[in-house]
Amino acid sequence: MAVETGFLLALAGMALASYACRLAGYLLMAYVRITPRVEAALKAVPLAVMIGIVTPAASAGKLPELLALCAVGVVMRLLRNDLAAALAGAATVAMARWALG
Repeated sequence: MAVETGFLLALAGMALASYACRLAGYLLMAYVRITPRVEAALKAVPLAVMIGIVTPAASAGKLPELLALCAVGVVMRLLRNDLAAALAGAATVAMARWALG
């Protein structure tokens, strides 16, 4: 199986852009005073990212995604552990897709 040069260039470009964004964020945050409000905003970023990922899947209304959303809610309510909830959601989607064919 041959790998296309365009694909490799795109992959390298995306990796470089991702690294540049992370580096720029790290360097620019050196100039930001961390107040309680800024700290609260930074703590909210992971939740905002997860909502951005989950919302399109949930709004599509497909059964595996809806079951996974329910599983995440139940695990989060019982264990209050983000990692366990994410793993439960991923496992539920995988099992539901496998079961439904």
